[in-house]
Amino acid sequence: MLEERDDQVSPPRLIEGTIFDLGLASTLGDLSLYEFQVSASCLGIVVAQIFERYPSVPGVILIEESPDGNPQFLGMISRRQLLEFLIRPQAMELFLPQPLRVLYSYARTSPLILSEDTPIVSAAQQALRRLPELRGEPIVVEIDPLSSSSRSLPYRLLDVHELNIANWQIRGIETQVRFERMQTQIVQIEKMANLGRLVDGVAHEILDPVGFIWGNLTHLSAYSESLINLISVYEAHFSTTPSDIQQIKDEIEFDYIQQDIPQIVKSIQSGAERLKKLATSLQNFCYIDEVHPKPADIHTHLESILLLLKNRISSEIKVIKSYDHIPPVTCYIGQLNQVFMNILTNAIDALVSQAFSEDWAKKYRGNISQNIDKKPTIEITTEVRSPKTKLSSERTPQRWVSIRIADNGPGMSFDEQQKIIESFSTRKRLEKETSLAHSYQIVTGKHGGQFLMQSEPGMGTEFEILLPLV
Repeated sequence: MLEERDDQVSPPRLIEGTIFDLGLASTLGDLSLYEFQVSASCLGIVVAQIFERYPSVPGVILIEESPDGNPQFLGMISRRQLLEFLIRPQAMELFLPQPLRVLYSYARTSPLILSEDTPIVSAAQQALRRLPELRGEPIVVEIDPLSSSSRSLPYRLLDVHELNIANWQIRGIETQVRFERMQTQIVQIEKMANLGRLVDGVAHEILDPVGFIWGNLTHLSAYSESLINLISVYEAHFSTTPSDIQQIKDEIEFDYIQQDIPQIVKSIQSGAERLKKLATSLQNFCYIDEVHPKPADIHTHLESILLLLKNRISSEIKVIKSYDHIPPVTCYIGQLNQVFMNILTNAIDALVSQAFSEDWAKKYRGNISQNIDKKPTIEITTEVRSPKTKLSSERTPQRWVSIRIADNGPGMSFDEQQKIIESFSTRKRLEKETSLAHSYQIVTGKHGGQFLMQSEPGMGTEFEILLPLV
């Protein structure tokens, strides 16, 4: 058997990492790794001398030749394992003169092998899940074969202490990011609360004069009708009208005024009613939730959101409402209003974008798609039901209020749906909080409900909100 000596073994090589530029997305490839591989036929005394000369090397990777003559990975012996064997009685006389293959047969353990693309946080979690006696062992990092030297296998060693330091550094960065985002959210929430109070005050100031107008319109309508009746009675009792009175009637177009006054009163009533509904919708949307949830009429608030979005829902978009009889839902209605607004806004954007694309294609390309004559539609459906469980077709005894908002827009591809679903996770919300991710958090985290999404390219998108009835 051929034995390797100290001068035949390549010394350990440290590949420096970027520990000062670590971030939440950093991987094991960004850390300092040791490249130290020897043949399993190498004597133990040779590796012991190298460990003594390089005290920071955490271990050695063992390789051996396969039957076809190519080197292959055998295992790893750490510095700690070697020292534990050498402190045993007669161990230095028994193991040092022997090849490492003999020592490895006694100290055989399964090393933790991870790819260099593994996130540092995930690697630290896997390292901590090892047996207590193995948590201090180095980690074998599998790298891109193009990054390793031609004489070595694509494996390097990572000191677990280096991993822990990097993990704590990233945890500190994550904590700082969370703190800064929380501060930003607090400021934003306070701004929105102040804006809500301001809009609520404006709506209240609008409702006061509208109330005066609405209250006096009844009297104005009755008075004008009485005066017209009085004039009609006068005309019935006097067969001839004096010339000066007839002249005034002709100048003011009395006959037209007599017919138009009721229409004017009705128009003022209609405008005042619309203004009252708009101000009430603003108050409902800007409702500031209290500490505890309160019962709310979901249909009333859906109507308020639709009224606020009326300027965006053009005549081209048809809104179908299928409201079932549902009881008041105990909820934070101010936050649910934001969820309804987010979903409806996304649906309107999708339909408007699709209509623009189809108009452009028809005008400049002459293409007429199959759905070009399909009228853009948003359908809102509410009902009380017991949803099916995920594990069986049996329905759960708990009752839920279902609010489904669907559109017949372009729909979403599988990749787009996956991005939205991924944004629902805590980590993705930390990186970038979208309106749908915020809606998911409100429905699931704040109300204990479910936020479901279903979409198919060319067939539209449907969001369903399930709220438990307590």
